[in-house]
Amino acid sequence: MLQDLIREVKRAPVVQMSGRVEALEGLRIEASGPRSALRLGALAHIGDPHGPLAEIVGFRGDLAILLACEDSHAVYPGAKVFFQSEPSVLYPSEHWLGRVVDPFGKPMDGGPVLPRGSYAKPVDAPPPSAHMRTRIEERLHLGVRVMDLFTPCGRGQRLGLFAGSGVGKSTLMGMLAKGADADVIVIGLVGERGREVREFVEDALGADGLARSVIVTATSDAPAPARKRAAMSAMAVAEYFRDTGKQVLCLLDSVTRFAMAQREIGLAAGEPPTTRGYTPSVFAELPKLLERAGPGPKGTGAITGLFTVLVDGDDHNEPVADAVRGILDGHIVMSRQIGERGRYPAVDVLKSLSRLASQLQAPEEAELVTNVRRLVATYTDMEELIRIGAYAPGADKQTDRAIRLNEGLDEFLTQSYSDPTAPDAVFDALRQIYEASA
Repeated sequence: MLQDLIREVKRAPVVQMSGRVEALEGLRIEASGPRSALRLGALAHIGDPHGPLAEIVGFRGDLAILLACEDSHAVYPGAKVFFQSEPSVLYPSEHWLGRVVDPFGKPMDGGPVLPRGSYAKPVDAPPPSAHMRTRIEERLHLGVRVMDLFTPCGRGQRLGLFAGSGVGKSTLMGMLAKGADADVIVIGLVGERGREVREFVEDALGADGLARSVIVTATSDAPAPARKRAAMSAMAVAEYFRDTGKQVLCLLDSVTRFAMAQREIGLAAGEPPTTRGYTPSVFAELPKLLERAGPGPKGTGAITGLFTVLVDGDDHNEPVADAVRGILDGHIVMSRQIGERGRYPAVDVLKSLSRLASQLQAPEEAELVTNVRRLVATYTDMEELIRIGAYAPGADKQTDRAIRLNEGLDEFLTQSYSDPTAPDAVFDALRQIYEASA
């Protein structure tokens, strides 16, 4: 009896709820429709049931405010609007590995249509309950020497990668995707230049990195809702693999462009601009996105998150950078000055930290790193005098040792794609450099 009822329900025609475009103003579309169909974040097709997608981002009286997610040049007053009845979801599966998809799960790499997974993952899912998460106890080898030594990362930890433009963020992300000890890599490219997406896939990531990766991308020319959704869809894909017990590394480039997309959406919906034009919803959406990474409930895997932040004018205290730094479990600062000296990855070891370093490092490792940091700080304080020849060797023993350490340390921390280091060998090599400077 029950099975017969289920079959009848499946055969029942789906009711298509629709409305009409009532007004157009810039990027903003105002539409009427049944109240049951008008919910924040819902998607709708403009013109016909398969027309351009738009997202409801707010309301004005009884009208819904929509922003187009796709090319919307054909929108006109009075056009029909077909509202989607189901919530915004993706259906990821193992077949997504090695593929490049758009924020809606459609292939962008010219490959075949992706098979539908067995169950849906909400694009805008809430983070796991804080009390249901497991604790971070196991260290994750990232394959990048400067990070493994000075900003150790645990499985399920969330780190921010702060850098200006052209300092090597994308290159470092490619190194992490190739070298990190993770089962699956999920990469969200938000607002990237169209030219750089293929270069990142083929050059920075390579065939080996791509084989265990899923890339979700929306380029800089995509509408704001699509750029915002790219970050959220990347998290949904990562959550799918986490729920299957996988250890996932989620690389999101960049949180700043996610915030800019939300700013566009907020301004179009009528929010007041605040600090540097960012709307209040930006600072509400950031923790909702970033908290989705982390350890999962018992019996599942973990999502280790590395989120890049594009600092405006190398100002590391601008609003988005400041907000993200307060949410995450550590920050890695990339320095333009270090990059100009030829050391890549250009990570500033004095300004970078991991909040879980004391839990992840053995006592002797922590002592070694602290001693090396002290010498690096000494060299940094005296660097100008050393470079202009104003420092006389022998004037200070600590400075002399810092000079000797700097030569070997810079060479050791310089790393390319083809220069991996085994986890056990990283601290042994650093100890040799430190002892040789004595």
